[in-house]
Amino acid sequence: MHKVNGSRSSGKERMEDGNSDELISEFKDRDLGVWGLAQISAATGLGIYAVWAGILQPGFRRVPLRLQVPYIPASKAQVQNVMTLLRGRQGTLVDLGSGDGRIVLEAHRQGFSPAVGYELNPWLLRLARFHAWRAGYSGKVSYRREDLWKVSLRDCKNVTVFLAPSVLSLLQEKLLTELPDDAQVVAGRFPFPDWTPCRTEGHGVDRAWVYSMQTLRQHTSKQNTVSCTDEDKSIPAGQ
Repeated sequence: MHKVNGSRSSGKERMEDGNSDELISEFKDRDLGVWGLAQISAATGLGIYAVWAGILQPGFRRVPLRLQVPYIPASKAQVQNVMTLLRGRQGTLVDLGSGDGRIVLEAHRQGFSPAVGYELNPWLLRLARFHAWRAGYSGKVSYRREDLWKVSLRDCKNVTVFLAPSVLSLLQEKLLTELPDDAQVVAGRFPFPDWTPCRTEGHGVDRAWVYSMQTLRQHTSKQNTVSCTDEDKSIPAGQ
């Protein structure tokens, strides 16, 4: 298997660990040729990213470039950290930009119902539905091709997002406007830029952050320290 900079770990392992930006940047700096790129793509899973960049991305030309988010699957640790922060909660769970659907599947396993993923990319929707079918959950979870900006969140109690910081900064207003007070939002990979979380779980690229709508609304000043509500404090982190 092709090694990068003499590393013994494979590209696939590094992708699963969440070091995708570092890995992709290394590829950009090297003249690998067509065959070399093909070999690395097959070995690391970057083939999916290449399909997105070369074929699927043009289908999203109506979406501003800064709001286009390339597909980088959540690692097992990231999924587990998200679920840990939601432990003890129930009801509807919505994953905005659900990708291959793994967050929605795990949410269903943890008892959230309905568990719904919203994804604009039709190829990723097909992949998510295939994963659901293979897991025996076809018809039990839902994946919908809808623009997350047009989705109503007024009845949602639990929201998860794995999105770029440029998207999160704009999404804050929509979430604060639409979500009920008892709703919680969990962000993976990147935190919301202007919000202070109640709790965090994990470290580095696997870290996840949870936010309480009620608490955020009670503290409108960005300079204030946001504390958890009693309900938020009832579930210790990592338990």
